[in-house]
Amino acid sequence: MIRNSNVQPKIVTHDEWQNSRNVLLKKEKELTRKLDALAAERRRLPVIEIGKPYSFEGPSGKVSLLDLFDGRRQLIIYHFMFAPEWEKGCIGCSTFADSVGHLAHLHARDTSFVFVSRAPLEKLERFKKRMGWNVPWYSSYGSDFNFDLGATNDSGEHHMLSAFLRNDDSIFLTYQTTARGVDRLNFHFNLLDMTLLGRQEKWEDSPDGWPQTPPYEWWRLHDEY
Repeated sequence: MIRNSNVQPKIVTHDEWQNSRNVLLKKEKELTRKLDALAAERRRLPVIEIGKPYSFEGPSGKVSLLDLFDGRRQLIIYHFMFAPEWEKGCIGCSTFADSVGHLAHLHARDTSFVFVSRAPLEKLERFKKRMGWNVPWYSSYGSDFNFDLGATNDSGEHHMLSAFLRNDDSIFLTYQTTARGVDRLNFHFNLLDMTLLGRQEKWEDSPDGWPQTPPYEWWRLHDEY
């Protein structure tokens, strides 16, 4: 039952609903083909060689960027917003982390996935344990890595996804995305986008009377709802 009495969706017969659904399905298929075409372009982007040595700290001690590949050909890094002075990670990044599934499927395609943050490893490990995550998480504390990759600048921390390829010991940056480019990977938001009420945020184009709140304000760490 829809609890907000202001929500008044149009009620139709099954045939009418199916006709409307078919119109939308055509548009969805067109968009899917465009996303496939964008992915094809992405695979043809030029790359940047990463020649600067970077050091990270993980559960087993100091490691290099090459070590983060864990022997695989590709590496995806999620730049998780967690500044050295913070006591807990970004709520939005935490929501993204909650939606990360089993990494075996990426590993099957010769691709590793890790989080990297600037906070000291002790803080990362403590927060990771609290949240119940299993994703490998490394600290770039004291390193220029986040600054050089653009995940940290004068305005502060930014969430970002970076993809790398290695050829023997040579490492290349192949792709980066941030903001809505990362947002579209979030399991929870994508499911809400398929519902009648959507994310229920004010920026959305929804019918009059739909419940909406300012973005970010409803977000919580999963153990704080």
